[in-house]
Amino acid sequence: MNQSDVPPLGRLLIVDDDHAFLTRLERAMQKRGFETEIASGVKEALGRVAIQAPDYAVVDMRLEDGSGLDVVEAIRMKKPEARAIILTGYGNIATAVTAVKLGAIDYLSKPADADDVYAALTRLPNEKAEPPENPMSADRVRWEHIQRIYELCDRNVSETARRLNMHRRTLQRILAKRAPR
Repeated sequence: MNQSDVPPLGRLLIVDDDHAFLTRLERAMQKRGFETEIASGVKEALGRVAIQAPDYAVVDMRLEDGSGLDVVEAIRMKKPEARAIILTGYGNIATAVTAVKLGAIDYLSKPADADDVYAALTRLPNEKAEPPENPMSADRVRWEHIQRIYELCDRNVSETARRLNMHRRTLQRILAKRAPR
């Protein structure tokens, strides 16, 4: 089945500051029938949305020039029926809830592959997502949470340790280790 055999699904805006990931996902989504547009930051994405809001969007949560949630909100304001998903390397419940309140239909952790993205975008509203084949381990989830708080505290070990109610030396040991699988 070549690209011309795939029925068009609509306009898809992909927003990510990782250029290699952005181009791979763009090609994969074009093969699946989307007419794609890409943006590498919030400002560029908001400009594209202002001209014409997409039918679908895949937006990275943390971009160099701001939050992907601003893009999702702008899309929802301009085109309420649009289907947007958030991608992030720092998943947590609070940001997932905020993303959904602002109009995202799903929230995927990176690295998400094209099949996961396609399934999330095309899933029926009442259809449940399949459980992940290889979910993150509890140790990895803990490590991701610590890394997220560390980044939010501007990489200040003492402040991060205080907020996590953890001894500073314990936190330093955790930060010095590699990420668990």
